[in-house]
Amino acid sequence: MERAHSLLLNEEACSQLGEHQRAEFVFEWLRFLKKLLPAADRVDVKKNQKCLVEQLTGILIGSPGPPTRWLLAHCLALLYRVGDSLTSSHTVDRCNDIIRSKDDSPSYLPTRLAAIACLGALYEQLGRLLVNTFKETLANLLKAIKSAESQGRYEIMLSVEKILRGLGVSAVPCHRDIYKATRACLTDRSMAVRCAAAKCLLELQREAVFLWTSELENVATLCFRAFESSNYDVRVAISKLLGTLLATAVEPKQPTGTVAHRQGSRRSSLEEVMDLLTGGFLRGGAGFLRASGDKLKGTSSVSKDIRIGITQSCVVFVSCLGGVWLEANFSALLVLLMELVSQTRATQTPADAVCCRRCISFILRATLGSLLGEKAQIAAAKEICLAIGKQKRAVDAAMCDGNVETRVTTTDVAASQHVLVCALLELGSLVQGLASTAASLLTDTSTALLDTVISVLLHPSVSARLAAAWCLRCVAVALPSQGAVLLDRCAERLNALKSCPEAVAGYSSAIAALLGAVQHCPLGIPHTKGNVVMGLAEDLLRSATQNSRISIQRTQAGWLLLSSLNTLGPAVVEHHLPRMLVLWRCAFPPSIRDLDMELRRGDHFTWQVTLEGRAGALCAMKSLVIHCRDLLTDDVIGRLLTPLACAVALVPTLIKSYGNLIKNTSVVFRLRVYEILALLPPKTYEESFGIVLKQLVTDITGPENVVCSELTLLPPLCHSDDLALLGPALQDMDQHYIEEQRSSVGGGTLEYDPFTICVKCQDVPAPLPPPAALTTAAVQLFGCNFLFYDKLRDYNLWISPQLLTPLSFLCVQHLGSSRVGLGPEEVRKPALGLLVGALESSNPLLRCMAAEGLSRLVQVVNDPAFTVSMTLVSFDKLKTARDAVTRTGHALALGSLYRYVGGISSPQHLSACVGILFTLSQDSTSPEVQRWALHSLSMVIDHAGPLYHGHVEASFTLVLRLLLSIPPTHVEVHQSLGRCLNALVTTLGPDLQGEGQSVSALRTSCLVGCAVMQDSPDCLVEAQAISCLQQLHMFAPRHVNLASLVPSLCVNLCSSYLSLRRAVVACLRQLAQKEALEVSEHAVALCLLSSTDVTIKEVGLEGALFSLLDRESDPRLCQDIQETLVHMMSSIATGKLAHWLKLCKDVLSASAESTAPVETNQEEEGERDDDASVFHATSESSGPFTNLRWSTRVFAVECVCRIIALCESHGHPAHFDMALAQEHRLHESTDFLVLHLAALIRMAFMAATDHSDKLRLSGLQTLLVIIRKFAAIPEPEFPGHVILEQYQANVGAALRPAFTADAPPDVTAKACQVCSAWIASGVVSDLRDLRRVHQLLASSLVKVQAGKEVPSQLYNEGTSTMETLAVLKAWAEVYIVAVQRRQGEQAASPLLEEDCGGAGGPGLLTLVQTDLATLSRLWLAALQDYVLLTLPQDYSAQLPATGGTFYTAETAEQARPHYCSSWAPILHATALWLNSTGFIMVDDGPANLSRPVTPTSMGQSTSLASVKSPEDISSDRLHLILGISVEFLCSPHSHDQMENISSCLQALQALLEVSWPRSKVGNDQVLSVELLSVLHRLIVTREAPGVQLAVLELVRQVVCAAQEHVKEKRHSAEVDDGAAEKETVPEFGEGRDTGGLVPGRSLVFGALELCLCVLVRKLPQLSPKLAGSPSGGQGGSSLSLSDSDCRQVAAALAILSDLPSICSPDGSVSILPTLMYLLMGVLRELVQQPCGGGAGGGEALGLVVPAALQALRAVLSSPMSRSEKSRGAWAHLLRCALNTLLDFWDSGTPNPVVDEVSLLTALTIFLLTASPEVTTAQPLQTRCIDKFKASLESKDPVVSQSYQLLMSVFQSKTGVAVPFIQGLGSCVVGHLQGVERRRPQSSKELQAIQDGVRALEALVFAADEMHRPQLVAILLPILISFLLDENALSSAPASARTLHESALQDLMRIGPQHSSVFKALMASSPHMKARLEAAVKGNQESVNAKATQLQVPSKTSPSIQLKTNFL
Repeated sequence: MERAHSLLLNEEACSQLGEHQRAEFVFEWLRFLKKLLPAADRVDVKKNQKCLVEQLTGILIGSPGPPTRWLLAHCLALLYRVGDSLTSSHTVDRCNDIIRSKDDSPSYLPTRLAAIACLGALYEQLGRLLVNTFKETLANLLKAIKSAESQGRYEIMLSVEKILRGLGVSAVPCHRDIYKATRACLTDRSMAVRCAAAKCLLELQREAVFLWTSELENVATLCFRAFESSNYDVRVAISKLLGTLLATAVEPKQPTGTVAHRQGSRRSSLEEVMDLLTGGFLRGGAGFLRASGDKLKGTSSVSKDIRIGITQSCVVFVSCLGGVWLEANFSALLVLLMELVSQTRATQTPADAVCCRRCISFILRATLGSLLGEKAQIAAAKEICLAIGKQKRAVDAAMCDGNVETRVTTTDVAASQHVLVCALLELGSLVQGLASTAASLLTDTSTALLDTVISVLLHPSVSARLAAAWCLRCVAVALPSQGAVLLDRCAERLNALKSCPEAVAGYSSAIAALLGAVQHCPLGIPHTKGNVVMGLAEDLLRSATQNSRISIQRTQAGWLLLSSLNTLGPAVVEHHLPRMLVLWRCAFPPSIRDLDMELRRGDHFTWQVTLEGRAGALCAMKSLVIHCRDLLTDDVIGRLLTPLACAVALVPTLIKSYGNLIKNTSVVFRLRVYEILALLPPKTYEESFGIVLKQLVTDITGPENVVCSELTLLPPLCHSDDLALLGPALQDMDQHYIEEQRSSVGGGTLEYDPFTICVKCQDVPAPLPPPAALTTAAVQLFGCNFLFYDKLRDYNLWISPQLLTPLSFLCVQHLGSSRVGLGPEEVRKPALGLLVGALESSNPLLRCMAAEGLSRLVQVVNDPAFTVSMTLVSFDKLKTARDAVTRTGHALALGSLYRYVGGISSPQHLSACVGILFTLSQDSTSPEVQRWALHSLSMVIDHAGPLYHGHVEASFTLVLRLLLSIPPTHVEVHQSLGRCLNALVTTLGPDLQGEGQSVSALRTSCLVGCAVMQDSPDCLVEAQAISCLQQLHMFAPRHVNLASLVPSLCVNLCSSYLSLRRAVVACLRQLAQKEALEVSEHAVALCLLSSTDVTIKEVGLEGALFSLLDRESDPRLCQDIQETLVHMMSSIATGKLAHWLKLCKDVLSASAESTAPVETNQEEEGERDDDASVFHATSESSGPFTNLRWSTRVFAVECVCRIIALCESHGHPAHFDMALAQEHRLHESTDFLVLHLAALIRMAFMAATDHSDKLRLSGLQTLLVIIRKFAAIPEPEFPGHVILEQYQANVGAALRPAFTADAPPDVTAKACQVCSAWIASGVVSDLRDLRRVHQLLASSLVKVQAGKEVPSQLYNEGTSTMETLAVLKAWAEVYIVAVQRRQGEQAASPLLEEDCGGAGGPGLLTLVQTDLATLSRLWLAALQDYVLLTLPQDYSAQLPATGGTFYTAETAEQARPHYCSSWAPILHATALWLNSTGFIMVDDGPANLSRPVTPTSMGQSTSLASVKSPEDISSDRLHLILGISVEFLCSPHSHDQMENISSCLQALQALLEVSWPRSKVGNDQVLSVELLSVLHRLIVTREAPGVQLAVLELVRQVVCAAQEHVKEKRHSAEVDDGAAEKETVPEFGEGRDTGGLVPGRSLVFGALELCLCVLVRKLPQLSPKLAGSPSGGQGGSSLSLSDSDCRQVAAALAILSDLPSICSPDGSVSILPTLMYLLMGVLRELVQQPCGGGAGGGEALGLVVPAALQALRAVLSSPMSRSEKSRGAWAHLLRCALNTLLDFWDSGTPNPVVDEVSLLTALTIFLLTASPEVTTAQPLQTRCIDKFKASLESKDPVVSQSYQLLMSVFQSKTGVAVPFIQGLGSCVVGHLQGVERRRPQSSKELQAIQDGVRALEALVFAADEMHRPQLVAILLPILISFLLDENALSSAPASARTLHESALQDLMRIGPQHSSVFKALMASSPHMKARLEAAVKGNQESVNAKATQLQVPSKTSPSIQLKTNFL
């Protein structure tokens, strides 16, 4: 294909190819030429133009296929436009000659069509350059159209459209001729021709003024006729034409030139235009005379196609005029639409009425919902409300009129009901869409919306009443606060008007609808409302028989209320279930025998009433089964079965008795029976099975019952992929609401089944008419019971074909879903026969469903042989059959069979399938066979997977050949080809990335195929092309050209086809994941070139997506748009930060009005000027967006939060550092988030103060995120301050509206969270400023205290719990921070107490302190509630009947999640409060605390509470906190709640800091051990360093508590038994007399286990098992320990060292080996590092080594080592440990780097602390001396430490010191004597010498008095030897001089102490004396010189030195 990429066609290469390859080659060349010509040099083009024209003309006459001819035409026209256009007329003449040719052979047709296409393209590109020839050309085309076939007519219409576009006003002379020709095409039998004609007329109307003036009526009638028998595409095209014409007629564009003036353009009024549409709606496309004749015959029903088309036209008409026009003219439009729906001709039958109402509703929804902003929607809602009021008043006045002649007729009531239904449903939709922004509608007294809607509940018509009820439901969904109010109001009116049938029916429907709304409202309604509804229902059912006039209404109303009550779920219904069961029992006879007696009584009216009641009872039962499955115990089901058995038995008998008299009622009753049976397992009603089956057969086979439309029953049973064969699916249309009317039954409506008013759905339910619903339900139930085939054989079935296959299919599907085998052969055979027969049905839906049924059957049988046999059946049929129907059905079956059995596994079978399908695909005589065969082939490709690779090339060739040759009028075949291409790309997958020649050819074929489909005029084919390119991009992204793909996507973003928009956005979503920046740039480049979309030009692709998101209502598409935006943001937000933030701000500002007004009182008057504007956050109308919906703005706010998170996770640190950001901005043009803080705050403020509650929640969440992320960032310009400080007023103002009385609880709860975050953040340093926000929390606390006394409850009690807990949690968080700050300040500066006025610790604490008494009680009460709610189900009977302090028993389930999210901070705060009080009871609580806040366990009543002692109350509180903490820390669900784990651990730490709880824990060994085991598990399962350190600290506290307990017991025992013998004192501590520790019961053992776990995880070498493993190698080296690891090891060692003190002597002996092994092991790891390890871990190890040595000292100094009982054992074990320590010097590690200092320190600790019997033992003592001796020989800085340690040893006990003095004294002396020869050169050497002197001095003073003079005589000469003479002193290094000075000071200190020795030495050694005198003299002179130097400056220096330099 590379050879095709040249300016001229490579004819040599082309001639070598086969016919099909040549077509592909030519197409690829034309594609290249299309791209090349606009960019090529004009000189080159002109030079090659002649040759190019010849080549293109050659292709033209070579019979090109449709895609090739369009591309050819485009290139030819482009060539003349870019090159020389003079010769273009020759080409035009040539084309005209081809068209005139008389050759009518099929082979010549492609050439003629190509010539037509070329003419269109030439005139479109060259325009007026060809004006001289256009009349002749047009005449030629219009003449040709008369004799042309459909393809020709289609192509001519497209060509004429292009000619008109190119010529513009120049074509005016021929407009009439074109109009005449197009009229005929507009009603052509070919749908493609109709579409083309509509597009042609659409182009014509731009200049042809007569179309929307004089000919408007004729064109409209023509369009109505075109709608007749049209398909979806035609309706879209014609409605676009008609709507545009009508809009132009009402609002004409500027007349162009004099032609328009001559034609006299006259503006039409809205009324005239609507009259035209109304006429068409009522009369269709017929003329006046025909319509009148039809009326006389009574056959004047207009086809649904026409009505649907006119509806779409009306929508286009209003959309063209725009939102501003609609806003101005809505009242007039509404009147006209209401007039239309009130016309009796539009609503002659119930089905017509439903269709008409749906059409009007669609017009209102499609225009008001998408064109108007929120403010305009509110205005429209008021208009609708006024219209409803006016209509209702007219009906009321007429009904009350006393004059019989003028009284309203039933016709007028019917007309008014349709008007009211449309108006009320649209009003409901508007309010529901506006959500909480609709609040102003309800408060507007001029419209009185609620009163108006409620008044319609008394309308005589049921449909009007139900519409009013639905409207009230929408109000309750939009404004949850209205739900309870409206419920009360309706219940009150129902009670008052029980005797009025309309009131009973209307108000009960309203109550049911309002209860249905609760499913959409998380805030719910008060639980007590359920009691009210239950009472009403019981009352209505009991009083139903009192008055026969209203008995039906009361019965229906009662059961409707019960049915809706069940939708509230098990939590509510379980309280009413016993009463419901009684009502069900009463509604049916007690037994079948009683039923027989009952049947002998009553007339048809009584039975009608009875059946209505029983149908309602069954519906309530169905509702219970659906919504409360948890309540369906065996007992409840058993009690329901008796009424059900009676209901089943009643069905056949009544029909025999009364027949048609109760026909309608009995249909409903049977429907209810089937619905409830289908929900229950067949086993439950097995006894009644015979009756059920018999009646099912009757209902299915009865000729009058086959009214169930195939379009309602069959599509759900077909596979969604197969439905594509039947045209666009309803769910893929924007107009599905009216398009579904085309089925024979038509759409459903609420009055067909009033019980659906309470189902969970957003849109109004549309139940089918009862007969249709009955057939559907019967077929479904039959499928469920197919297993009972043996009972079925007794009936001779005659079933219509429409129902036969659904029956068999449902049976098989049910078996497949229930994983049950199909049973015996006799069951399989009929099902198989039915399905295979249906494959040859003339109904395509049945064929689709039969294929799906066969695939299910194959799945159920699960036998490969059966599968193969089924395939062979289809093979045989396809070989012999010649009719299209059989071939399509069996072709589809071939593809479907393997759908559910894991794919095709046999290559031979695959080849056979592919061969047959290839043959069928090329059957050009039947496009239908081609379409089905290709669709089947796409499934085979999918099911075969990699096995298909051998057929890929042939398949690509086939697909491309067909794409290039099949006419564009056969759109469905192109769609199937698109599916094949998609399947081929998926099968190849990543192989498409390959570089081989074959792969490259396949890839090119794929790209060519996509290009063909992209150019298709059909949107579904274009969507397939986009989907293929998306797949290709996923597997081979380098080969998809984004520069061409992205612009084509952007152009279709606003397509009128939903499926195309979905494909575009899905593709964009994928592209944005990896290449967001390129996608964005290509989109902007497109609009700069072509200015297609103003939105993209202004705000980029992202802004266009935001606009699209606002317009779209399709949930799937909206989700895709949101995901695309999120991906784009993730990729490029940090790089284009300002752009994204501005975009979000523009979206947020684009509401139709300003945000909620926020009062600014005197408190804020001090803020800066630039912040004042924040309080008036008016919308900026100058922005690119207008009137965006609240949901779009909510998403924009969520985007802001995402941007902040992105900057944190992937961004630069300067995003959260103002100083760094400013510094970077100076050097580079980067952008940082912190620089946009003002914008972030502004956006959060705007959202938090909006009318929409959802937006307020998002705004508060954003504010919370901002506070958390930016609170700690300092303000560079004002040191000591943070950047958020300047926004105090904004935060306060954003929070204040959330605390008003009418704020929803969820908003208040979120605001409390923000308050606590703000106060705790420390941003505000001034208490006066902080009080503003604190005051809001304080007001909430008052509200919490008022609690249950609040009279009017609007929401569920669970919301009160949520709000209360949010307030308590917020206070808890503030208190925790206050206490932590105070502790931090005290630790930092314990003496600084004066600075406590700020918001630091003490200042903030004072704010909380005032309410602390109240808060502590409320916190304890909340914790008590939490404990009750977390109890297992077994204890539910013991729970308080009334609930807890903050929740009621009925709403416990709803309350539980709120407690789960709040308890942890409350627990921590409570523990801190108890810590601060020291568990001392202080009764200073406020006397006016109205809520009973004392937890019940702390006193069930006041009398008991007074009996409880303070000790008991404290104990209860301790166990409450311990219990909650331990239960949570044991919980397996706590894996993701690290904050809660930390809170528990900190709470326990706070408790154990107080002596009383510590003593309690110490006394209770079981509790301590349990706590340790929980902590052990926690340390194993949680890796977070903070958690591990907290656990170890807690273990230390537990061990300390045990220590104190043991110490206290020992002390008390000594006091008690002071006089007794020592032997009688019992042994305290673990181990007692035996020394045994029981695992699981021993605290010491638990602590050992835990510490071992920590140590081995950090230092695996400690474990012998791990020592040799890789994990115990270098990975466990002490060098690899982090800082937190070192802290953990240090903490574990500290705990270990405390353990002997809580053991008895014997117990201490038991654990000592373990302790010493671990201590020695840790020391070994710390002191032995492999060679080259360096000092990388030195800093961290500096923490652990001292800890290890400290632990060693603590163990060695333990009293147990001196206890008589254990002394010997301790001494033995410690000697072993000392031996181990000494062995560390001789490590087996090659070339170890041993930390000798630490080892010597450990050795010294042994020597100083252990008993002499340990250290004086031989050979240990000798080895110790040797180690010291060796260290003194060392050249390292170890020497200095050795001297220091030796000094300690010399000063120790005589028994230990003497051998060391004797062994090491001479070494020390020798070292010091050698200093004279080698003076110190460094400070380290100097330090070693000085330490040596100190050690020798210690040795001297350790000697006896008699030997001391001899030792002094040794010391003094050494010191004198350090002195330097005067000459040497001046030139000596600093260290030598320092040594000289220190030696002189030592001599002057020691000499006088030993004067006799000193004098004798001086006398005996004159040399020494002279040296000493010189040194003393020199020292005196230097002292005098320094004194004189210092005298002068001392006079001038100031007495006070400034610490800070202010310059």
